[in-house]
Amino acid sequence: MENQIKDFESAIGELETIVKTLEAGDLSLEQSLELFERGVQLSRFCHARLEDAERRIEVLSQSGKREAAPETLNPSPEDGGAA
Repeated sequence: MENQIKDFESAIGELETIVKTLEAGDLSLEQSLELFERGVQLSRFCHARLEDAERRIEVLSQSGKREAAPETLNPSPEDGGAA
């Protein structure tokens, strides 16, 4: 399940679907583990995007104007962000 994560909103939507599917409990152990792994991947992606947004807001709030985000805030291609 190495699907590319497009953006925060699609990741949240997919994560919600995974949670509902796992809660239903109608899957084999292997299927459940695969979905759980994908859920962890999506959760980490979302968490990273939220942290990035928080840092960008802090930069904007401190300076009162928009500045380029430090390089560490730009999502890397392996995190599903644009290069």
